[in-house]
Amino acid sequence: MAAREGSLVAAVLEHSGRLDKEHLGARVGRLSRRVEELKGEVCTMINKKYVDFLPSMRGAEELVTHVEGLANNIDQLKAHIENEVQQDLNVAGAEFTELKQQLEKDTLVLSVLKKLQEFDTALKEFHSALLEEQYVTAAQQLEKARSSLRLLESRKGFELKILKALGKELIVQTQNIIYHLWQEWQKLVVWKLPPSKGSSSLEAVVLSELHLHTVPAQDLDSAVPPVQPVLQALAVLGELHYKLKDFGHFLLQYILKPLILHPSLEPVSEEQPDVFILRFRSQELALDEASPMEVFEKIQLVFEVLQKYLLNVPLEQPGEGRVILAELLGELIWEELSDCLIHNCLVKSIPTNSSKLEQYKEVITSTEEFEKALKKMQFLKEDTTALLKYACNVNSHFANKKCQDVIMAARNLMTSEIHNTVKITPDSRVTLPELPDPGSGDHLKMQRASELPSGVVNLGSESRLSPLTLSLPTCRISSSVQQLVELAYHTLLEATASTDLCCLQLFNCVRDIFQLFCEVVPTYHRENLQKLPQLAAIHHNNCMYIAHHLLTLGHQFRYSSAGVLSSVAVTFVDLVPAFRRLGVECFLAQMRVQKGEILERLSSARNFSNMDDEENYRAANKAIKQVLHQLRRLGMVWQDVLPVNVYCKAMGTLLSTALAEIVTRIVALEDISAEDADRLYSLCRTMVEEGPQVFTPLLEEDKNKKYQEEVPVYVQNWMTFKELMIILQANLQEIVDQWADGKGPLAKEFSAAEVKSLIRALFQNTERRAAALAKIK
Repeated sequence: MAAREGSLVAAVLEHSGRLDKEHLGARVGRLSRRVEELKGEVCTMINKKYVDFLPSMRGAEELVTHVEGLANNIDQLKAHIENEVQQDLNVAGAEFTELKQQLEKDTLVLSVLKKLQEFDTALKEFHSALLEEQYVTAAQQLEKARSSLRLLESRKGFELKILKALGKELIVQTQNIIYHLWQEWQKLVVWKLPPSKGSSSLEAVVLSELHLHTVPAQDLDSAVPPVQPVLQALAVLGELHYKLKDFGHFLLQYILKPLILHPSLEPVSEEQPDVFILRFRSQELALDEASPMEVFEKIQLVFEVLQKYLLNVPLEQPGEGRVILAELLGELIWEELSDCLIHNCLVKSIPTNSSKLEQYKEVITSTEEFEKALKKMQFLKEDTTALLKYACNVNSHFANKKCQDVIMAARNLMTSEIHNTVKITPDSRVTLPELPDPGSGDHLKMQRASELPSGVVNLGSESRLSPLTLSLPTCRISSSVQQLVELAYHTLLEATASTDLCCLQLFNCVRDIFQLFCEVVPTYHRENLQKLPQLAAIHHNNCMYIAHHLLTLGHQFRYSSAGVLSSVAVTFVDLVPAFRRLGVECFLAQMRVQKGEILERLSSARNFSNMDDEENYRAANKAIKQVLHQLRRLGMVWQDVLPVNVYCKAMGTLLSTALAEIVTRIVALEDISAEDADRLYSLCRTMVEEGPQVFTPLLEEDKNKKYQEEVPVYVQNWMTFKELMIILQANLQEIVDQWADGKGPLAKEFSAAEVKSLIRALFQNTERRAAALAKIK
């Protein structure tokens, strides 16, 4: 067949002079038909090998020879025709162009056939290299076959069925070599993991081990392949990233993170003739938290041994050039590792006291050395400084951590029980930090400092204010609120010893505490504040106590600081109205509840009418007893809690409410018999005798006895009620005398209409009553 093609081309080339285009055309046509025949034979062979999988290697080799010979002949014929066309272009331009196009088409077909030949050759060499465990060569040949297939797929008009078959074969062989490479990798890198995978407990992670069979073998006949060809082959195939990602995940989960999270763990390395082993050892006596220096040392030790036995392998990355394995691993796991180091190591090492900030320089130095060591191993790039940046920004982190701790402590205090109380007295001293001396050189500061509540202000004369001026009266507050104010003082004292930025941050943190109180406490304790009178009273005192300290809190530290607090508007005075309003609104809401209960009980007294009916009298008497019981019960829970004057005002208001309701109902009666009057007087006397008992001072309040003795001062309707009792027992003349032409005590408490109404209800219609009514004007 080859001889036949050779003679055809020789005949064309031997023709001289003017070309016979018909003779040349006939021969080109014969050549094209032979190309088509050869195309068919090649396609049949490819189909048999990659589609039908028939053993036809010998025929394939003959076809390869035919393709190469025919390609050479066509190249000679093409060059000859081009020369003839140039010599006789004016004669047969169109005909020769057509012949050239036909030859170009044939050339295109032959190039496709040549790529099929390259694909087949690459796969043969791939199989041969894989059998000899030459993984890099095998991977390169597989990629060469893949490149040939891509070119074939870019040719239009080729048989799709063949390309699909070739693609499937390429996928199968790719998975084949990947499987072999991963098998070799598992021989090289062996993880001995705890039985309960994923467990992060100390008992579980201490069982983790990493075995590296990458130690240079003393026995040259060792079956363990070197690690470099395996990794390089994976890199050629584009699979190294996935395998390295899995390795990095295991390294983080079972080696690096446990060393960070468990201070008692320390890495132990062991080198044997054919394997290197990395495992853990647990120290029995270990601190709860390891210092960053200790953690860095352990992590660095792990990377040093990995660098020696695995990570220093050089690789050729497609498109990236030459790198070592440590660089690739660093890109995959450094972000997660650095986050873990920051949040579980550096964050915990941030001082909670500004006096310890100076000691933190040791941590900064250690962090810098740790990053330098990792960069030397090429695990980190030169511009990577995440850990160092975090460590160097210690002042900001200190402020953030301090603020978080303060806010959390404050919130815990706000959500604790209100009823745990402590007693505050004017001469008691809360445990607050000693403020620094504002300095004797500044007269203004000294003067203002002397005006604080703890001192006695000189008025410029012999007169002096009482030491108790601006002091809180005796009352009970929640111990949690006392601790909250102490926390605010200590935080501001910490601020005065910090940098300006930290100082302002801590100052704003204290403001946040008090603003948070206004939001959290009324919401968190809403139900108890509405239902329990004692808690409402304690909350009232709490708010007043905080407001009292807020009046001077900012100024105390402003004049005690030489830093930024002394030059800015450091004040909490603007928060005072909100706290006072918060305490007052809560207590007034409780007062409204108590007033409602008093009026509800008195509503069962049947309007105090027809007291000569025994049932009506019992109902009225029961209502009076219930009101007095309610007042006594409130007295028990409020008297030792509220300041004396607030307590007296509150109880006086409630008692006055009860008296006013009784007066209104009696005045409204149209007919009061003598027996009714006696019984009404008896009920009123019970109120007058037992009502003031709620003002009886406690034993320790004897010095405040004057408050309780002045009942009419706090009970607005007390004298009105007393006048009503007089009317119920008086005759007409006595009532007229009490009126005294509108100038007597009766006229101060009742209107003329009310007095006339009572006279008409109490006395029969006689001339004497008419005369008395006439005098009531």
